[in-house]
Amino acid sequence: AEIEMSDTAFDTQPWLILACSSNRYAALYCHKTRQGMAGKRVIIMGAAGRDFHNFNVVYRDDPSRRVVAFTATQIPEIAGRRYPPSLAGPYYPEGIPIIKEAALSGQEADEVVFAYSDARHQDVMHKASQALAMGADFTLLGPKATMLMSRRPVVAVSAVRTGCGKSQVTRYLAKRLREKGLRVAAIRHPMPYGDLAAQAVQRFATPADLDAADCTIEEREEYEPHIALDVVVYAGVDYAAILAAAEQEADVILWDGGNNDFPFYRPDLHIVLADALRPGDETAYHPGEAVLRMADIVVLAKADSATPEALAQVRRNAEALAPVATIVRGASPVTLDGPVAGKAVLVVEDGPTLTHGGMSYGAGLVAARDAGAHILDPHESAKGDIAALYAQYMHIGPVLPAVGYYPRQLAALAASINAADIDLVVSGTPCDLAALIAIDKPVVRARYDYAELDSPGLVDLVDAFLDSR
Repeated sequence: AEIEMSDTAFDTQPWLILACSSNRYAALYCHKTRQGMAGKRVIIMGAAGRDFHNFNVVYRDDPSRRVVAFTATQIPEIAGRRYPPSLAGPYYPEGIPIIKEAALSGQEADEVVFAYSDARHQDVMHKASQALAMGADFTLLGPKATMLMSRRPVVAVSAVRTGCGKSQVTRYLAKRLREKGLRVAAIRHPMPYGDLAAQAVQRFATPADLDAADCTIEEREEYEPHIALDVVVYAGVDYAAILAAAEQEADVILWDGGNNDFPFYRPDLHIVLADALRPGDETAYHPGEAVLRMADIVVLAKADSATPEALAQVRRNAEALAPVATIVRGASPVTLDGPVAGKAVLVVEDGPTLTHGGMSYGAGLVAARDAGAHILDPHESAKGDIAALYAQYMHIGPVLPAVGYYPRQLAALAASINAADIDLVVSGTPCDLAALIAIDKPVVRARYDYAELDSPGLVDLVDAFLDSR
């Protein structure tokens, strides 16, 4: 019998092949079976953040492509778990395995998606070469495919590298927005290091919320300062559901970016920080260079501490990559809660800034030295997982990274501090470290904020944006 068939007929009625002797339809059936019904095999390379978001908005509901694995890097103890069925959707009743990135070459895939941040450009292309050698396509998903639209104005804070000072700028803007009578919801780039299903949508308004969610040091560093300002913080895994919840109680969405990634929501005002202490990094890292090119406002961060030559280099690069953006300078003043002059101190710094952020020290060390403290090198007292961290990140200077992704690492952090022969601890992490682990020495906190160096400055530009809405 002769049957008039379209290509799409085989998507829903593959039995039609029985009525057809045409080689064309036989070939079409084989193609549809291999590429459609079986699904194009996809592996998403990530670090428990951007990778999950890309899956949720691009791949989860696409039957023509099947994500067979996530790979994990940067964040410890993510590999060996599964992305849960409740988040993966009906096409993935068993969830999706998360494997070590080192195991990538042994997998079968038609497409490899690179989906994490703060990677050198050449390292991204090494990953691309690895994927091509496997026979796979190599994909970088961009803003059009992955940014969600909000019903509320979105002010986004991003950066060209981890450790540029996004947190203090976000807090500074949150205070200003609240002063104008606006209800603000800060939505943080994902940090889901626990039970992914339980962390699909997280809302933090009080310190008790952090305790109930068993937040890590890394999470507390980002959430505690917002809560101290009475700003509600959202985070989690499902950023469409997170946005819907935040929109119910906010006039403005404040995107608090992570690493040097671009926002998950399409910004109405995009503020990008470039670090004046790391000239050249703004053009050397993915996706930081792309983020800079997207900027509406570029903040030359830490301009008060940089040399004139370094500041001029970062400005030139910003002008070249973001020619229509407005450029302002910002300072990062640091204050200590107590005296440290003449004391032997151990300095604890923000962990991610030191590890994949690549910094050898942070604001805590600068403040302690300027105040006349004697700095003890914590390498000598490092225990367990902290000692292993120093071996992995050999650039870290005489400071202790505040890492606590899991209990064993947290215990090693406490043991490393308590083993040091010091008078006190200078804590440069934004969270209350002494409330989280048992430290047998006095703790002096180093607090850093954002300060304007230009007029008009960042706050004036944000005010002008809000007045134009």
